[in-house]
Amino acid sequence: MRKLKKKLREYSLFIWLILLVLITLLCQHYYNKNIQNQATNFKKILNNIYFNKTLKEITSNLNPRYKLINYIVKSGDTYENIIKQIEIKNNERKIFLNTIKKNKSLKILKTGQKLFFKIDKLQDSILVEFKIETDKKNEILFSRIVDTNIYKSKLIEKNFTKKIVYKETIIKNSLYNSAEILGIKPNIILEFARLYGFQVDFQRDVWKNDSFQIIYEEYIDASGKIIDTGNIIFANLNLQNNDLQLYRYEYKKNKIDYFDESGKSVRKTLMKTPINGARLSSSFGKRKHPILGYNKMHTGTDFAAPKGTPIMASGDGIVTRAQWCGGGGNCVKIKHNSMYQTVYAHLSKFGNGIKKGTRVKQGQIIGYVGSTGLSTGPHLHYEVIRNGKKINSQKMKLPSGIILKGQERKKFEISKIKIDVLKSEIISKLN
Repeated sequence: MRKLKKKLREYSLFIWLILLVLITLLCQHYYNKNIQNQATNFKKILNNIYFNKTLKEITSNLNPRYKLINYIVKSGDTYENIIKQIEIKNNERKIFLNTIKKNKSLKILKTGQKLFFKIDKLQDSILVEFKIETDKKNEILFSRIVDTNIYKSKLIEKNFTKKIVYKETIIKNSLYNSAEILGIKPNIILEFARLYGFQVDFQRDVWKNDSFQIIYEEYIDASGKIIDTGNIIFANLNLQNNDLQLYRYEYKKNKIDYFDESGKSVRKTLMKTPINGARLSSSFGKRKHPILGYNKMHTGTDFAAPKGTPIMASGDGIVTRAQWCGGGGNCVKIKHNSMYQTVYAHLSKFGNGIKKGTRVKQGQIIGYVGSTGLSTGPHLHYEVIRNGKKINSQKMKLPSGIILKGQERKKFEISKIKIDVLKSEIISKLN
């Protein structure tokens, strides 16, 4: 007995180790069995119809509270047809449209313009916020005041860097093509043409090896990409060694125009030619009609140009017609004042927002060259009506705009010197 106790003492550590291993294995066995049972039960729960219905009900309430919509304006879009596509109540649509009407700067929508809508689904799908891009540099944010139908607006300026750009070249083909080769954006080329359109006929006055210089603004984003262009600061068109220089100048608060070296504004009642890069194909006067085949008075001037070439309003005014005009095809008629009206015929399509009653600015695109109506090819038929009588647009003499005098002329001279110094500095850096 004493020997047995002695042996047990000697092997006690080993015995306890065996017991511990057995207990561990037993616990592991029951643990694995329990995990297996839990997994089986969990699968049964997941396959349970009532559980699935409850889970679906719970997760449906976890959807985002706000619905966010980004919309890009397409050709022909209006605020009315855009808001109809947004899933909100009719009353919400009316509130949106009334808010837009109060803001005159948002009257005209442009193709590619961006709109953003934020709808609160928790509050009966009300429009709590919307944002409208006014141009590539700015947008207006409208935020709804809590528990009202009123929005407060805020102008947001995008983070761009303004860069001053200088370009010059000799005209080898047309002004438009020469400027395009330099990488000048189309809207700057059109503005350049508008400024000189009062005194220059681009078909007959611009010759090969004439030249131009231009200083204008570009807006650059963080990656160095050109997002938009700004104002033309200076322009010079050299025609047969004769310089026609123009300077941008603010002659009164928020009143800006372009003036020649003597302080005379280039703006006249009407532009000489409302289209750039076109060829004069038929003058004012009697001619044999190309389709009707008999002699008939041609009461306008025809400019041949590729289909889609932009046509500009030759002066400020109100559109009195923008529709089909029989033999004239798609046509636009503008009343400029009590004396002058202009007509633009055979258009392929109308410019954005151009309809009866629309107020247009000089140089604004009102349509595009086409061949609609009685026409043998793409061209613009342009008419000027003075006191109810059609006249030759190429021979009319129009009064000049503002002439700066006295103190205002002195201020202009200082501004002109600053622009000349800027031009010299840019040219010296290029050289």
